[in-house]
Amino acid sequence: MGFWFLFLLLLGLATYLMVQQSVANITRTPVWLLWLVLMIPALLLSGWTLMYGTKLPPPPGLIVSSLFVCTLLYWILFQWGRRVPTDTQTQAQAQASESQPTIQPTAEPIVRPIEPTEETQLRNCFPWSVYYVQNIEYRPQSVICRGQLRTKASNAYQQIKTNIEAQFGDRFLLIFQEGLNGKPFFVLVPNTQAAKEKNTPRRDQERLTRPGLALLLLVATLITTTLVGMEIAGVSLPPLWEISSLFKVLSNPDVLFKGLPYALGLMTILGIHELGHYLTAKSYKIRSTLPYFIPVPFFLGTFGAFIQMRSPIPNRKALFDISIAGPIAGFVATLPLLIWGLAHSDIVSLTEKTRLLNPDALNPKYSILLALLSKLALGSQLTAKSALDLHPVAVAGFLGLIVTALNLMPVGQLDGGHIVHAMFGQRTAIVIGQVARILLLLLSLVREEFLMWAIILLFMPLIDEPALNDVTELDNKRDIGGLLAMALLIVIILPLPQALANFLQI
Repeated sequence: MGFWFLFLLLLGLATYLMVQQSVANITRTPVWLLWLVLMIPALLLSGWTLMYGTKLPPPPGLIVSSLFVCTLLYWILFQWGRRVPTDTQTQAQAQASESQPTIQPTAEPIVRPIEPTEETQLRNCFPWSVYYVQNIEYRPQSVICRGQLRTKASNAYQQIKTNIEAQFGDRFLLIFQEGLNGKPFFVLVPNTQAAKEKNTPRRDQERLTRPGLALLLLVATLITTTLVGMEIAGVSLPPLWEISSLFKVLSNPDVLFKGLPYALGLMTILGIHELGHYLTAKSYKIRSTLPYFIPVPFFLGTFGAFIQMRSPIPNRKALFDISIAGPIAGFVATLPLLIWGLAHSDIVSLTEKTRLLNPDALNPKYSILLALLSKLALGSQLTAKSALDLHPVAVAGFLGLIVTALNLMPVGQLDGGHIVHAMFGQRTAIVIGQVARILLLLLSLVREEFLMWAIILLFMPLIDEPALNDVTELDNKRDIGGLLAMALLIVIILPLPQALANFLQI
């Protein structure tokens, strides 16, 4: 029950941060109210669990109806407090300034990106044989150029980008997107990053990577994951507040080393995952931080690792390569660790307590890939009535599979969301993300282990940030790679079919 409460707390915190980041600036409805509406299904599920325990699952109608009602209520509250569109705001502010010229606006001043006298220069940047401009829309922080594409998207973007840089230098970032009508358009936005770099000393610019901070978090996470690894290995640790007793236990090297297999295995998987993102971003000359681990003295010992990219992604090709590099690198690191860990795991009897997230009695048939790897590692020892008491390294490898699957979910700003965005474009990626969320929700009605996961994804924003050239499509090689990545997701999360289980004799 303590684990359930902790998970609910972490879910609430993550949901609040997502709501605050995604909608706080576009609606006047209080963030706490939107957050509370989103948390109602999880609170209902928690209340049911407290009353009836985990053995009696909640009625599917209760969960589905609460999700439907809360989604509808969330949309109503969001629309009720939605801010006035930018154009209307601009007009209202202009009228107010004419009637009361002495009053200073309290909001952030509106900047016109381009002067009216520069419109001719802007039009000259769009040759009629490349992109025939039919309409120019001026917004407070952008200029939108709509027209007709006359050549290949990649050629058009590159040529017009060169023309814009020749006329305006680095004042603007040029974004190439596809509208709802399927027609591509260009957007010029002020290049605030270039302005900051001009005013920032070179020494401060070089501090982006912060190797000292990355090393400190690495060491802290090694300590917290080692503590968790010791508990997985069967070491009984005193509470954290009993510092003297805890120090006495940790002063024994033999006891301490029992936690290292899990700690090093999990950190290797997470670290290689983020290094895949980092090195690929560097190959595209995108400014990014080093991988930062997040240490916690409970749960898994860490909430994972992350990098921050401080430069826009140039095109869908770069978006695809950077996004897929992390999960694939992490999966490649996971495979040998998981196979070795499974080979050194103990086989126990299959009981009612055998669940997906129980490392002491794990049913390998909960996952197609896990079942195949278990059979490969254990051979004839694994039977239809067998469960696995996982070795600490196998626990780390199993968590590596979960991390890979979670990141490959084709939703929003997850790696999988970036991948389908790069493959099919923003509009189709939104549809795919919505379908994926619904399918996972349906799967959670059969497999309750996925319910919290489904709830988190249900409220994750579907819209992904566009690349600068968000129109040029990928080549066939990358499309095939993306489909294989989605196939990997499927074999991780789907249970082993009975026909295949009979063939493998498990």
